[in-house]
Amino acid sequence: MGCPKERYEELKLHESLTNQSCSRYPLACKELAFILRKAYSKAPKNLQSLLFQDTLDAFRLLPQVQSQNAISAANLLLQNAESTLPKQKKVLAVTEFKHAIVSSKRRNKAQQEEEGPCQFPEDILIHVFSYLDLQSLVSAAMVCRSWSSAAGDNHLWESLYVNFFGGSDKYTDTVTGSDICIRENFKRVYQEVSSKKVAPYRGYCWHCSSIVWLTDTRCYNTHIGRDCTNPKVIPVSMAQIVDYVLYDSLPSESSSDSSDGDIDDLCVLKMWAYAK
Repeated sequence: MGCPKERYEELKLHESLTNQSCSRYPLACKELAFILRKAYSKAPKNLQSLLFQDTLDAFRLLPQVQSQNAISAANLLLQNAESTLPKQKKVLAVTEFKHAIVSSKRRNKAQQEEEGPCQFPEDILIHVFSYLDLQSLVSAAMVCRSWSSAAGDNHLWESLYVNFFGGSDKYTDTVTGSDICIRENFKRVYQEVSSKKVAPYRGYCWHCSSIVWLTDTRCYNTHIGRDCTNPKVIPVSMAQIVDYVLYDSLPSESSSDSSDGDIDDLCVLKMWAYAK
């Protein structure tokens, strides 16, 4: 059905990035980052151009969103752009991202000056952060350098690691026998898990014959005709979205991993980000 470029356009990522409410901006950025990393080198030229243009547009729109989730998502997109795009396009993407960050900081500057800096000893910050959930800890790490340093404390991430993955047998570097940064290990394990998880906000609608955004696990599109009140929708993973775009591979119920897990895709978009 169609070519890779047409199937990619059916995902409506650009519309989600530019939507006035910006509610799907972090989700669209994360999905674009995954597609960029997994599909760019295999994609035809016209799809490569579209992926690059959507990446630039995502960065240009960042100042309008003004949320930590959006900044985290844009950071993740930048990482994948740097590792995937050819040199000239990479330079353009990095430049666009830097301009967006400067613009965002200018918008926030007045508010930050009004509130004033919060300077606390690191041990007090770590104690306070120990009461935060994962999403709140990630947001706190983006506030400033001192908060980022405190939020990277190994004891905090050890507790989170046990809660999410269980056990602590992976804390030790088996090569050197020395302790490693648990936040980095959390990142590595999450990356292994994330591509296998279904995206709770995406599904393949058999009535629409395409991958769609979901609202309360239902296709958000309006369906007209008989037997359209509850169209069949199958949850899809990021990897299945890439296969659909490149190869028109349709997901099946048996191929989708429907385990919910405890990891919220949004709250770890860029858990390893450091405040600039």
